Amino acid sequence: MRSCAIVILNFNGAEVLPKFLPSVVQNSQFDIWVIDNASEDKSVDFLKSNFPQVQRIVLDNNFGFAGGYNEGLQELKGKYQNYILLNSDVEVTPEWDSLLIAWLDSQPKYASVQPKILSYQNRDSFDYAGAAGGFLDSLGYPYCRGRIWETIEKDQGQYNQDLEVDWTSGACMAIRAELFYEAGGFDSQFFAHMEEIDLCWRLRTEGWKMGFHSRSVVYHFGGATLSRSNPGKLHLNIRNSLLMLHKNLRSGFWSRFVVKAFLEFVAAIKYRMSGDAESARAIQKGYSDFLTMREKASSTKKSAKSSGPARIIFMDYFLRGKRSFLEL
Repeated sequence: MRSCAIVILNFNGAEVLPKFLPSVVQNSQFDIWVIDNASEDKSVDFLKSNFPQVQRIVLDNNFGFAGGYNEGLQELKGKYQNYILLNSDVEVTPEWDSLLIAWLDSQPKYASVQPKILSYQNRDSFDYAGAAGGFLDSLGYPYCRGRIWETIEKDQGQYNQDLEVDWTSGACMAIRAELFYEAGGFDSQFFAHMEEIDLCWRLRTEGWKMGFHSRSVVYHFGGATLSRSNPGKLHLNIRNSLLMLHKNLRSGFWSRFVVKAFLEFVAAIKYRMSGDAESARAIQKGYSDFLTMREKASSTKKSAKSSGPARIIFMDYFLRGKRSFLEL
């Protein structure tokens, strides 16, 4: 069994792969695999012609981020001890992969670890998706060292300490292969967005820890499929946050549901008042879809360890004016 496979999920990446894959090939020491989610462009032909050393798994359908990884990784089961799941729009740096796996090997109580994730466009700043380690508040809102809501900090070395976090970013995360399968992989119902947070929650429920390692650094472009302001992403985040809480909370879900519904329907009203009816409908659809899907969601119903004190990040940010992680 080999130590690690770097696994990239691709969908219509003909423009993204030529830009970012060369850095992965140049700076990585482990096998590289691309799972193609039934792309409709020429990205698979591009891989065959330009990167024959990159191994491919071609799926018959687009299963989304969650389902695509689940389906593709079944073909690698039993071949590797660890996976590094990497977005197709990430530029990596020397030793990024070996540092992550060495860290995971030295920390037997940890199931996964992420690197420092910086912005590809603004290279002195953190990236929205993961930054320097992710946390989760009591309402299921994710936030990071280096990013709270839409406020993104510059990297000035303030978060160069390795530590335990609540979740590791799906943009780039190393995870023990056996634990990925034992946990059931990503929840394919999510399709995309927040599936890695749900997986980490389930692993923490079983006693495992998630980590951040600052010496490994990558640069994430972000928004290669859906931008942060896209109503489609808003819908998925609203729906999947509710599904995640419903699955993983032992008690108190409906009280949180009421608070979230109030906050998010206020947001929907503001969207309508500003002329953005599509985003308002995305919020409403998120709640409607959750109510339809909730009975099908598998349920953990155990309490999970949290890395920090219970808080409502909405209150910290909008009412108390706290804009950085160090202020919390």
